[in-house]
Amino acid sequence: MPHDDQDVSVAGSPPPASPQDADGRTAEPPATSEIEAPPLQKVGRDYLLWLMIASFGGSLALMVPLSYSLAVRIDDLAPGHEERLGYVTGSAQFLYLVLSPLIGLWSDRTRSRFGRRAPFMVGGALLGTVALVGVALAPSVLLLGMAWVVGMIGWATAGQAVQNVQADRVPEEQRGRVSALTSVMTQIAPVIGIGLAYGVASSTFLVFLVPGVLGAALVILFPVFKPEGDSRALVRSSGVTLRSMVASYGFNPRKYPDFGWNWLGRFVFFMGLYFNTTFGTFFYAQRLDLPVKEVAGIVAVIGTIGVAAAAGGAIGGGFLSDKLGRRKLFTLIGSTVFVAGAVTEAFAHSLPQLVVGAVLMQFAIAVFSAVDQAIVFAVLPDRAEAGRYLAVVAFAQKIPSAVAPLIAPLVITLGVSDGGEKNYTLLYLLGAVLALVGGLIVKFKIRSVR
Repeated sequence: MPHDDQDVSVAGSPPPASPQDADGRTAEPPATSEIEAPPLQKVGRDYLLWLMIASFGGSLALMVPLSYSLAVRIDDLAPGHEERLGYVTGSAQFLYLVLSPLIGLWSDRTRSRFGRRAPFMVGGALLGTVALVGVALAPSVLLLGMAWVVGMIGWATAGQAVQNVQADRVPEEQRGRVSALTSVMTQIAPVIGIGLAYGVASSTFLVFLVPGVLGAALVILFPVFKPEGDSRALVRSSGVTLRSMVASYGFNPRKYPDFGWNWLGRFVFFMGLYFNTTFGTFFYAQRLDLPVKEVAGIVAVIGTIGVAAAAGGAIGGGFLSDKLGRRKLFTLIGSTVFVAGAVTEAFAHSLPQLVVGAVLMQFAIAVFSAVDQAIVFAVLPDRAEAGRYLAVVAFAQKIPSAVAPLIAPLVITLGVSDGGEKNYTLLYLLGAVLALVGGLIVKFKIRSVR
């Protein structure tokens, strides 16, 4: 099929019936939908470039607060109470988790001259930017948490819309490399963003606003320069009902077992990941015996060194998985390398050890995320309802991002006396075990993907 950067506004042909899975058996059939999806077409280089830019922008605005600036703000408002970071981020993740399937359902059924996904990219980015102003100016942890809930909803909605476009547009033969390149952008963005935040660290307001405004601009430029196209011609035989809203929160794992196993594997892997990243700023401060505010430079240096590893992991894993036609092997490789990095960091008390551990973990996360994202697109029950099903897939990441910060404060206090150092060693080792189990589930339980 020729390269075509113009979005299509009519539904394509139905998928072929009764495909065979990787073991030669009949694969699970696609779901029967009351709405249609646009046809898949190869995306050109210009389209991919703007998709990567939008992915970078969304990650920049969302991950800088999660990785650095929220920790600094809470340290200002409640010194010595770092566990409140977990409560703030966990609560916001939980509330978005509740809303995300409804947002996905709404997106799937949106019919406008701007398309299905573009309104959610623009609206989410604008809402997220306004919320960051509230976070920067909040006089208490409670008000900061309330503002971050709004910010989380905005930025996560914008990022999910960018991901939905990939499911709408990218065919199987390009999924590995496209997922790899967009994954690289999401890996690089927090590193560059923390560097930007560190450059304006004298102003709390700018620490939040600079990454937020830049991220919003980069997200909005995508639909401006590569418009999605009119979606009013896409078939939609029913509107949103109470039944469809309730159904949007789940799926039938017996009917779609590969989708279910991939969901579980992602869930377990990301639970391990969030155990090892939620308290990263405080962890580095403890192991290097530095004040929290001075950790930004260290985090930026470690992150910059890890960028090359992340880029190599995502691109290598994504492109090789396309070329070899094998996905699951690379997710297992990613989870195994993650274990090596987590164990290294668990026992690290010097900067060189922390760098080695962080580089291994960034490489591993990039490999797993890029290739498993391609698996997700392959096992979606119904591409016409990509927004709904990708929101359900996001549960596998969002639930850990909400639960892990709530459990982690308990883990780091195990065996610690009053005033003693937090038990980050146990936290990182537990994360390593979970990441490995997640990779094993994806490798050995999914049948329709090699």
